[in-house]
Amino acid sequence: MPPSSASTTDSTKSATGGVQSLERAFDLLERMADAGGEVGLSELSASSGLPLPTIHRLMRTLVACGYVRQQANRRYALGPRLIRLGESASRLLGTWARPYLARLVEETGETANMALLDGDEIVYVAQVPSKHSMRMFTEVGRRVLPHSTGVGKALLANTPDHEVRALLARTGMPAATDKTITTPEGFLAALEDVRRLGYAIDDNEQEIGVRCLAVSVPNSPTAAAISISGPAGRVTESATDKIVPVLQQVAGELSEALASQNPA
Repeated sequence: MPPSSASTTDSTKSATGGVQSLERAFDLLERMADAGGEVGLSELSASSGLPLPTIHRLMRTLVACGYVRQQANRRYALGPRLIRLGESASRLLGTWARPYLARLVEETGETANMALLDGDEIVYVAQVPSKHSMRMFTEVGRRVLPHSTGVGKALLANTPDHEVRALLARTGMPAATDKTITTPEGFLAALEDVRRLGYAIDDNEQEIGVRCLAVSVPNSPTAAAISISGPAGRVTESATDKIVPVLQQVAGELSEALASQNPA
């Protein structure tokens, strides 16, 4: 007698030809991340449509492997072993991006960066420096708060307002310069400008004398943005009109390259 769907073994092939249990486990991890990193089994069952016994079996395996941990309140949280995977993936993403950043430097003359949103912070994962003697330098691995950066604005532009407010409440909005946006209302207005213009600006907000232009990478496997930064005397309004189309084109090409690394 063939098994019912409720008793189908975890090694069953999925509709995509993969292993169903793996697809389900990764789906649960992503749902946990979307929920803020901690959930209950009933919440996972409601959002995924999987029966509780199946979720419990998958979570037990993920706990045993260190990718999930069970809290004292019986809820489940993302585990520490994911950190190593994430750090390695970030480095690899930066490696893939470097040729595209090099093109930005070649075409704009300014330092090019790639950054990700990691929790509530921006982390820079790749950089190609300008060839000018006066140039901007941001250490790869550096973490900054989103409200004072162009990449932060680009990464948060399509995030619901209530989530942005919650993030800002957690991080605070310290002033890096007298140009830094320090109110939630001001930052939300800046995000509206990003959506309207299609790019973000850091105009002396992280460092006096420095301007940055940034765009998000469409459909990136994790939220990512690329940017150029340079002295305000070079990254002028007229230069912006020439630089932004290049940024947008390179972001689109990088998006296609990242998609090709993960074929369906």
